[in-house]
Amino acid sequence: MAPTVPLPALALVALVALVAPGLGVASGCDRPAHLWCSSPDVAVACQVESHCPNLPSPAAAPVELSLYYESLCPACRQFLVLKLFPTWLLLPSEMLNISLVPYGNAQERNVSGKWDFQCQHGPEECLGNMIEACLMHEAKNFSTYFPVIFCLESGSSVTKNLEACLQIYAPELDRGRIAACVQGDTGMALMHQNAQLTEALDPPHQFVPWIVINGKHTDELQAQAEASLLGLVCRLYQ
Repeated sequence: MAPTVPLPALALVALVALVAPGLGVASGCDRPAHLWCSSPDVAVACQVESHCPNLPSPAAAPVELSLYYESLCPACRQFLVLKLFPTWLLLPSEMLNISLVPYGNAQERNVSGKWDFQCQHGPEECLGNMIEACLMHEAKNFSTYFPVIFCLESGSSVTKNLEACLQIYAPELDRGRIAACVQGDTGMALMHQNAQLTEALDPPHQFVPWIVINGKHTDELQAQAEASLLGLVCRLYQ
């Protein structure tokens, strides 16, 4: 009676027969057959990807969302507070990358070598834009500064509640450093950078909030983001 061959051994024999008939081995495959499914790289080198069902799937690229907005624009505040922030809270960090560009419909001009800004909702909005730009610059980490911006935009005053919002959401941040940025050349440079980013939009922005998804802006994407941002991100995440 012929000896019984264990099932794992039979599976290995079948794999060899499928991939390397005549005992030939795929070019670039320098591992023994029992290691062909040990990693995605080895499986590719040995040309056995379709025969390795337990290989981990490659990580999907996150959905990239850029929000071009103004600190005192009612529609911008509504989108950021009611759509963007809750969606960010609900989704795993690897699914969504967010970039915030506070500038919107502002205008800049060079006056005697220094940048001067005029904002749609007046000087207070320019101050709010700069506070948020300096906050991002000082905090660096998105998960640190976004809750603070949410607090500012959802509160009674974007320009007067920084200290309270920092105490609640980011007490480790130095309010003095943010104030120095706002009052100095760094704040002006950051606003000029935001002006350049906004002016480089293709197509040019026509209103705010202006939403760019994966490098694109269309009327359809804008409408979908405003109607159901969570649903849109989940559909686009591959």
